[in-house]
Amino acid sequence: MTIAADAPPAAMVARRNFDFSWPVFGTLGLVLVVLVLLPMFWLAVYAFSGKDGGFTLDNFVQLATEPNLRKPFLIALGMALAVGALSCLIATPLAWLCARTDLPGQRLVRAAVMASFVTPPFLGAIAWEILAAPNSGLINQAYRAIFGLQMFEDPLLDIYTMQGLVFAIACYTFPYVFTLVANALDRVPSDLEDASAILGGGWWRTLRKVTLPMALPAMLAGTLIAILQALTMFGSPAILAMPAGFHVITTKIWSLFQYPPNPGLAAAAAWPLLIFTVVLLWGQRRILGRRGFESAGGKSGEARIVKLGRWKWLAVLFAFTVVLFTIILPCLALLKAALTRKVSDPIALSTLTLHNFNFVLFEFSATRLAMYNTFVLGLATATIGTALALVVAYLANRNAIKGANYLGMLATAPVAIPGIVLGVGLFLSYTQPGLMLYGTLWILLVAFLTIELPAGYQQLSAALKGVHVDLEEASRMLGATRLQTLARINAPLLRTSVVAAWCFIFIGTIRELSATILLTTAETKLVSVIIYDLHESGDLGAISVLGLLLLVVTFVIVWLANRLPLLGGAQRKRTA
Repeated sequence: MTIAADAPPAAMVARRNFDFSWPVFGTLGLVLVVLVLLPMFWLAVYAFSGKDGGFTLDNFVQLATEPNLRKPFLIALGMALAVGALSCLIATPLAWLCARTDLPGQRLVRAAVMASFVTPPFLGAIAWEILAAPNSGLINQAYRAIFGLQMFEDPLLDIYTMQGLVFAIACYTFPYVFTLVANALDRVPSDLEDASAILGGGWWRTLRKVTLPMALPAMLAGTLIAILQALTMFGSPAILAMPAGFHVITTKIWSLFQYPPNPGLAAAAAWPLLIFTVVLLWGQRRILGRRGFESAGGKSGEARIVKLGRWKWLAVLFAFTVVLFTIILPCLALLKAALTRKVSDPIALSTLTLHNFNFVLFEFSATRLAMYNTFVLGLATATIGTALALVVAYLANRNAIKGANYLGMLATAPVAIPGIVLGVGLFLSYTQPGLMLYGTLWILLVAFLTIELPAGYQQLSAALKGVHVDLEEASRMLGATRLQTLARINAPLLRTSVVAAWCFIFIGTIRELSATILLTTAETKLVSVIIYDLHESGDLGAISVLGLLLLVVTFVIVWLANRLPLLGGAQRKRTA
């Protein structure tokens, strides 16, 4: 047999026909396993290890029997449930007003909710500290001035209470509920509401019997997210609860790493949170599984808009009140503190100063490095995390490889672990010989990827379920590999969801403090840690400048991400 002289070598043909998708998918799967399981492995090792390194249950016995360890968990549980309930009570009517009524200024309300979501909760807690501290709070100062009260007489508001903590956290968790409920209400079929109206149901009966039941899954899912956010939060409780004289479980775990450190007990404290989350998720699935909430039929037409009539201005007042307490007052408080030397100084031309801006931007040596570290990590985490989440969501939803559903479970597992406890696990993992990443930005990148992966995965997984497999099968039939199909078919179709996932991960990275507080060193500090350090010294002016700077840059980056042609901004202008 002869071979043509110009025939390609066999090795070249083999390389050309080789599907590189499987090695790439396998590598990413291994990365996911390492990201999620390695810190959890070390948390388990330390939770079941005694001081001599042997197996023991003493950490769990101590956790269950000592009141000073049991009480913070119960307080955190009650606080988280209260935050979830308050977030739902705020967000659900506001979402209905924006999605299904003729409320004036709906776009402004939605923009304000997004601004509340972007604001780091620990920064919001500091803003409310400026507003409602019992003695120096601006609201209490104004209240005493109006009624002629003395400095230390009963304040109108006291943020250093359980009620104050619940309120301050709910201000920055209700956007989760609002977003999910508003999106669900946008998709409620108007045909069902029209049928209710034809049968004699008024708008109130239609709302109770048709609209809200259709949005109930989104309400439960959003409330669950708010509960988990509150339960695993460190920043706001550290700023408001500890000065009030009580701990929640996250601040108690942080205290266990102060001198003398007790990592075994801290690791053991993570497991009740994990169990509670699993039970909560199981309960949500059981509740939703008893009743179908999907609509049958084709296109439902445009949303049925309720005319508010005489209730319009009451609705406007409610929406304005929510925006006032979540965005306007906190931002004004930060701006006031940034422009005066003392928070208690009255606003006048004689008291206005740029001293705090000059200090933060030109004199404070940590600012430039912290801003660089923060946004480099934010951009890197958002880009790598979105790509990883897209691949994992594709594998899990399309069952592309054997055991892909387990990758989906791993991708959502970090949501059940408090950031500060995950930070402990990462510290223990990456201070081992051969994996020494502590003291570098790499350990923070690993931490942020692990923490933010569930948000990206859930966003893209839900979007992939709406993409029919026919286009993928056609691509495969024409010779494309799975990796090429994902890049050329799925990714363009999911452009909007990919941008949303990127923004979610970026914002989550900027807001993160729980894990960061344990993993940074002098050379790797981020803006969030600098703000927390300055809070310890009471420099509210510098904190306000850093916080406002962080918000402005974050808004600019998110705005650009939604408008770059490669990310889909220009694509919206195309016509069918």
